[in-house]
Amino acid sequence: MTTDTPADPATPTSDKTTPTTPGKREYRTAELAEAVGIPLRTLRFYRERKLLPPPRREGRIAWYDDTHLARLRTITALLERGHTLNGIADLLATFESGRNVAELLGLDGALSTPWSGEAPARLSAEELADTFAGQVTAENLAAALDIGYLAVDGEEFVHVSRRLLDASTELVRAGVPLSAVLEAGRRVRAHADALAEIFTTLIRDHLLQATPHTETDQVARILAHLRPVSQAVVDAEVSMAMDRHIRAEAWAQAPVPETNPDETGNHRSTTST
Repeated sequence: MTTDTPADPATPTSDKTTPTTPGKREYRTAELAEAVGIPLRTLRFYRERKLLPPPRREGRIAWYDDTHLARLRTITALLERGHTLNGIADLLATFESGRNVAELLGLDGALSTPWSGEAPARLSAEELADTFAGQVTAENLAAALDIGYLAVDGEEFVHVSRRLLDASTELVRAGVPLSAVLEAGRRVRAHADALAEIFTTLIRDHLLQATPHTETDQVARILAHLRPVSQAVVDAEVSMAMDRHIRAEAWAQAPVPETNPDETGNHRSTTST
């Protein structure tokens, strides 16, 4: 096993150990492990397994950057989802070789067409502020990033879906606060994930298990056929649910006719007929 030399302690000891790449955040070995929240020996193990690209060397000092930080966080997330280190190594090698995960799984043709077909939208900070005039607060921006609606790419923001962005814009223009739109979006995302899990289980248990994954053409035909079917089911169910809730809300808001007792003590409506 390789180990860091004594010249690579947790904190710099002199100006000679500071990073020399301007405008770029760099970490020493212990600093990187602390930033990710893993033991130092784990980071060294990952490095020996070649799960990390080599660090930049300055004499005997190893410097890591945000690329290494992102890689370690990806490894941690994949491990939490039940992936093995061997499987993670295959995935990382696939990305680095320019192939995609579908190719690794033998489903390249079947998964070449995205299920959603959503197109992202790029906005400058000024365009984002203009779209939601006066409501792009630090709290709302953090919520949008946390949900996954927004990502930062250089000096631009990237919204995951043009259709969702347009829907959010229309709701805000209609008078719904952006904070309420984002909270509703968070809840919708959770329900959408639950629906997707239902359909994925149906497809996996009753269709794909009977089809070898090497039969990529057959898998592609199954997925292409069921894509509009699943969307139609969700659209129909949501539409009918909206009908039910709107009718219920209308009944709840309807005025109750006033009644006056007649001479016999029975109540008589005062509304005209």
